Amino acid sequence: MTRRDLLTFAAVSTRPGAVPAAEATTPLALDWGYVADGVMGGVSTGRMTRETLAGVDATRLTGDVSTENDGGFIQLAADLPDGSDPAAWAGLEIDVLGNGEGYDLRLRTTALTRPWQSFRLAFDASPEWRTLRAPWSAFAPHRTEAAFDPAQLRRLGILAVGRAFKADIAVGALRLWR
Repeated sequence: MTRRDLLTFAAVSTRPGAVPAAEATTPLALDWGYVADGVMGGVSTGRMTRETLAGVDATRLTGDVSTENDGGFIQLAADLPDGSDPAAWAGLEIDVLGNGEGYDLRLRTTALTRPWQSFRLAFDASPEWRTLRAPWSAFAPHRTEAAFDPAQLRRLGILAVGRAFKADIAVGALRLWR
């Protein structure tokens, strides 16, 4: 699935939370953390901050992604809060603001045992706040034969990955929707 594919099925709005009404949503209170490719010898650098951007409280990831020394990523990552029950929902909504670059939303489940395995969706983060809605079926398996099962979802990540560039992306909110 490409970034362009995401935009063909995601409802996009210039105001966070303003996509056409879903039957229901529930916010995920995520405890974001910062991870970089230094865990595997890479040299990418970045940081995570909490800021208010254009009136929206956000977690922001900024930095320089480098592919030197077999690296190539920085990310925001969070474990799914207990009691979230993603299997009862159709997918994720995310409010994002960025620098026009492409990023990945990656999901990990209990079925995945290797760090390079995930279910992925690429998207562009525009310089205006946007709400993107992605159904579970939009996440493509990467280096796994496992099928995505939302009941097994345990971790989410927003990644600047795969090429050398300046990353700047903010997440205002992430919700389950149906």
